[in-house]
Amino acid sequence: MTAGPAAAARPRNRKQLIVEAAGAVFSERGYHSASMEEIAAAVGITAAALYRHFPNKYALFAECANVMADRLVAALEEVPEDGALADVLAAATRVTVAHRAAGGVYRWEARYLDRDDRRVLKGKFAHVVGRVAAAVRREHPASDEHLRAVAALGAIGSITMHHNAFARRRVEDLLLAAALRVAATDTRQAPGGGPLVELPAVPQPRTRRSEILAAAIPLFERAGFAAVTNGMIAEAVGLVPSGLYRYFPGKADILAAACLQAAGLLAQAVEHNLRGVTGAHDALTALTATYVAYSFEHHSLTSVADAEIVGLPDALRRPLVAAQREHIAVWEQHLRQARPDLDARQARVLVHAGFGVVVEAGRRLRWADSPEHRAAVAALFMSALGL
Repeated sequence: MTAGPAAAARPRNRKQLIVEAAGAVFSERGYHSASMEEIAAAVGITAAALYRHFPNKYALFAECANVMADRLVAALEEVPEDGALADVLAAATRVTVAHRAAGGVYRWEARYLDRDDRRVLKGKFAHVVGRVAAAVRREHPASDEHLRAVAALGAIGSITMHHNAFARRRVEDLLLAAALRVAATDTRQAPGGGPLVELPAVPQPRTRRSEILAAAIPLFERAGFAAVTNGMIAEAVGLVPSGLYRYFPGKADILAAACLQAAGLLAQAVEHNLRGVTGAHDALTALTATYVAYSFEHHSLTSVADAEIVGLPDALRRPLVAAQREHIAVWEQHLRQARPDLDARQARVLVHAGFGVVVEAGRRLRWADSPEHRAAVAALFMSALGL
């Protein structure tokens, strides 16, 4: 008996195709919003066929999370142990840019992987960071090579967090140059004080609605958005679960409201700290100090937002995306004035690279807030911009 046409047409790399498609769907829709049916449709197979390769969505997600780490490890293994820093970072850049569509998986890996899976993945990334840090130490000796290594990788990894259309080779060159500047930054020389910036105070929770916002974000950060129930939020503010609906239709609306409030605080801070500033370089210095200060003070909310906004319904996500675009437009305007060699797309890519630096450097410093840490991260950010 011979195999039928469908069996004969089945590609040998179907599992790989599934993982590639799943990574893109997870990145675009979020872990909990993505469905196995949606992933199967992206591959052109039935959900039943998908389950023959992966028993459940978690197993597929864990595979996606490991694939990028394995690719990075393999790419770096092709570079000699004493290879140049440029070669090490170029290898990481090529892999990351080539698979940028699936890179958003890392917004959720720490939040949704089981402890054992997370430990394995953490070991793989530690190996990657170690390779970069060793090259940084050889070429730019200083005591903070691991901070500079994760910051450089953060600049590269930022390409997975936005959708700016760009020729692959051009974006690789741009990100590699930014990562090399970051890695070479001597944060010990960063001005201790930096420009004085002010952030608006978070409104005190004087109403039930504001109490709900203040209570929900720490819960989302600790347990993950999907694991937090309306009952848990209600209990935190002394309400019965049904009472929550008098203020918000659901927890997605709570997250969106908290993110909009934070975006408003950042916009106010930017407007205040740019007041009276003349010159593009000074404006970017003030913008950087403001963003770094904001990130340290609101890291709980920003970490939740980075992981969860993508999974919000379009109607809730749209104003958040609009606020982010308005914020980036301010950066783009000043960066292109300071660096006329950049076009609009290049400027946006570098601004996102700076944001990636802040995320990874802040995590490395465990968001321990101090003038020294803020100054070091700001110096790394400015290097990413090429200033």
